[in-house]
Amino acid sequence: MFEFNIIIVTILKDKVRPVFPFTAIVGQEEMKLALLLNVIDPKIGGVMIMGDRGTGKSTTIRAIADLLPKIEVVQDDLFNSHPSDYDLMSDSVKSQIESSNHLPTRFIDVPMVDLPLGATEDRVCGTIDIEKALSEGVKTFEPGLLAKANRGILYVDEVNLLDDHLVDILLDAAASGWNTVEREGISVRHPARFVLVGSGNPEEGELRPQLLDRFGMHAEIRTVKEPSLRVQIVEQRSKFDSDPYICLEEFRDKQDELKLSIIAAQKRLPDVKIDYDLRVKISEVCGTLDVDGLRGDIVTNRAAKAFAAYKNKTKVEINDIKTVITLCLRHRLRKDPLETIDSGYKVQQVVNSILN
Repeated sequence: MFEFNIIIVTILKDKVRPVFPFTAIVGQEEMKLALLLNVIDPKIGGVMIMGDRGTGKSTTIRAIADLLPKIEVVQDDLFNSHPSDYDLMSDSVKSQIESSNHLPTRFIDVPMVDLPLGATEDRVCGTIDIEKALSEGVKTFEPGLLAKANRGILYVDEVNLLDDHLVDILLDAAASGWNTVEREGISVRHPARFVLVGSGNPEEGELRPQLLDRFGMHAEIRTVKEPSLRVQIVEQRSKFDSDPYICLEEFRDKQDELKLSIIAAQKRLPDVKIDYDLRVKISEVCGTLDVDGLRGDIVTNRAAKAFAAYKNKTKVEINDIKTVITLCLRHRLRKDPLETIDSGYKVQQVVNSILN
């Protein structure tokens, strides 16, 4: 058995980069649930994670990306194009498919792209080589971070410090699923389907309400106060730092189990139904809370379906809605500077009175 473990660890060292296992993360259930639901249904619209420094935001986000199964992409394509889904293909791949029956493919890890705070618009969206276009008549596109993040996760740490113009671009691309770059009459468009995850510390400032509303979910995390839990977190991290590969092996079965649950939920999602009465109650909650627009209704419906799929069900129940609705609505309430009640608690009060 000892020799077998040594062989396993050796294989892991060759093939697995040391990322803290998602199933080893203690606490922060709200953040973990929001991330899981977004990878089950990326159309939820991403998640904004606000919380204290040193609460494991970045660790958890990187861990969820490492948990996801590999995806099939067209070989040598700049945009991680899907070999059969037209909505996830670049224009060049579409034209190749029309002229050829077979394109070589390969499997890659789900892209996890970090967007640095100092990134320029060209770095995010990509740029067109105008000189080459004019001199050689060739439309050359240098892909940006949105191209690399297609079919993956785009993570923006300290998103509340990012330029509002760039946040707008990210949210537009995440909502439409496409990125268009136009320069000097030349236009390039490519798919940009990704889960947008932003994190930040509320002490450093909030996002504008118009931008915050565009995130599907909003998770708030706090520093763990219970001494025994804090000790458990420290011990888990120390164990990983001393030998990450042994830690990965320890949690391999749990990781594999969760990975299979995510895949099963993604397949089950199209079959999940939500009764008309429950949809009316969701809208009643949104109306009572005076939520502007209909994004709150739409996201809550999507998140409830994703949660039901994750729980191995094909029909949404009232408890599924109760579990996700605070995550979907707390950031959409109008801010009152004199209000002393936490927005999440305010949502919960209304939910308890309507969803019973």
